Amino acid sequence: MRFLVPFLAAVAALLPAGVSAQGTPVVIELFTSQGCSSCPPADALLSELAGREGVIALALHVDYWDYLGWKDRFGQPAHTARQKAYAKAAHRRSIFTPEMIVQGEARVKGHDAERIAREIARYGAQPAPAVLTLARDGATLSIHLEPAAKATGPADIHIVRFLPSQEVAIEGGENAGSQLTYTNIVTNWETVARWDGASPVDMRYEGLEEGPVAVIVQRTRMGPVLAAATAE
Repeated sequence: MRFLVPFLAAVAALLPAGVSAQGTPVVIELFTSQGCSSCPPADALLSELAGREGVIALALHVDYWDYLGWKDRFGQPAHTARQKAYAKAAHRRSIFTPEMIVQGEARVKGHDAERIAREIARYGAQPAPAVLTLARDGATLSIHLEPAAKATGPADIHIVRFLPSQEVAIEGGENAGSQLTYTNIVTNWETVARWDGASPVDMRYEGLEEGPVAVIVQRTRMGPVLAAATAE
């Protein structure tokens, strides 16, 4: 944990407050594990990023470190599969933690705060390829989506539910004895529709549970994020 202060200082120095004023919020996916000794600094960095305007920061806990002696209570095979899909799209043979994926494209070591800040600023300054608006009424989420200018190509619409924060006492594995706080923990990631990228579309999603939700529109085959938004 001795690297935590420099990491957060780098973020504060390099990342302006309104990074996505011109575009869609920048989506950060952190692939992490409670059983990974190099992950706590990245988890803390994600917590810092989650408080930034114009950033949607999500923690996807994987399950492939569970054999080290501590089962991650948030780990899901689906998260491991998503990380593997990113690796396949990038023609890479291996996956690792902590890894951050910025806007579905930039693949960065999860503790490289300077690089992550640069990527957030770069993507945040780009015009949004699509316009996404959400309206939530209890368990119903209304979604409106349309291209911002020209057609974007086919994309998947994902609905992501997440837990804002949870403190965990780690009793085994590489982080045994640590009391760690995790932020924006993904509990469910569901692909609900395919969009043609050209036509305006309105849809309703029923049956939302309490808690925040993110909608992410991503080009098919693990392409770039075209639009994203959150609703409480």
